[in-house]
Amino acid sequence: MDQGRRPNAVVANDNSKIYMDLKSIIREHTLPFLPAKSLFRFKGVCRDWKLQISTPFFAHNQSNSFHNVSGFFCQSCSNPPSFISLDPNSYGVPDPSLQFLPEPVDIRSSSNGLLCCQGHTGDNAYYICNPATKQWKKLPKPNADHGSNPAIVLIFEPSLLNFVAEYKLICAFSSADFDNALEFEIYSSAENCWRISGEIYFGATKIKPNSGVHVNGIIYWLSKTGGIVVFDLTMERSQRLYGHKNGFYSHNQGCLGVMNEKLASVISSYNQTLTVSVLSNSYTNTMAMNSKVKAWDTKLNVNVSESSEYQGPVLYACGEVIVIQSERGLYSYDMKTREFRRLTTEADHDIRVVGYVNSLVEI
Repeated sequence: MDQGRRPNAVVANDNSKIYMDLKSIIREHTLPFLPAKSLFRFKGVCRDWKLQISTPFFAHNQSNSFHNVSGFFCQSCSNPPSFISLDPNSYGVPDPSLQFLPEPVDIRSSSNGLLCCQGHTGDNAYYICNPATKQWKKLPKPNADHGSNPAIVLIFEPSLLNFVAEYKLICAFSSADFDNALEFEIYSSAENCWRISGEIYFGATKIKPNSGVHVNGIIYWLSKTGGIVVFDLTMERSQRLYGHKNGFYSHNQGCLGVMNEKLASVISSYNQTLTVSVLSNSYTNTMAMNSKVKAWDTKLNVNVSESSEYQGPVLYACGEVIVIQSERGLYSYDMKTREFRRLTTEADHDIRVVGYVNSLVEI
């Protein structure tokens, strides 16, 4: 009888080991790849998970592991911020209108879980916040006048080597000393101060606010007169780059985005096509005249002529997701599944859309 029981005891011990190993695998190697909303809910699973998810090291690890676009913050001049989740069960924030900040704000930029917002009162201060955790920081006042609707870009790239989140802000503003010129001011969280770059762009152009994107150390803004203003953050040099269809930006149908770590230009032409092109050669400005080297490669053409439901200006493009504003509301287009999806049934004509990653990054 005793001999008959021993194998069962061994099997039970093996199953126990497998169960313990699986718990450790999920806790150590799966949880960091989940979005913030899901993780807050999973704190109720057990005491071990709650302690694990609540540690600063876990937040640091999750911010380095989770980078999926989780939804969009939307805002117009007449309404406070709101949030559209791509998956309400998994992605979300506790206070979509950002009322945890000390004053009403406009969302200016977003990067890997952090938002850059600007206050409505006083000196229109900038705030950096994480809407998932409600952490925020007020930044010192800039040296220059950035205007009422600044062309500012937030850059936050999580790194395993930097336990403290380090980020930068870059703002292109009209020069007060030179006519038809742009200057650039840079904020560094590591130094907690602003400084004006020595670079001045004499391109006689105005920047389109809320159009800036960052790709591999280079910031790109749409120009209101056509083309793209480029600022190399490492070299602190600027230039002008022309799109593959010069002048389309003036019709407010296109936007800049980032796809596969390349600058993307996305155009929605009424009654025609949704076109996605990526920058393949940024040095065509220096090529000889009549050179056949192309600056842009077309990656996608989607025929939308059969349905007015998907026709309108492109408001956002990043990764595999594109957001279009039509007369019937906001729609997203998934480049992977080639499917359209309705996000809202109504949208203000001046609505702005900012992509958001549901991260636990600590400020």
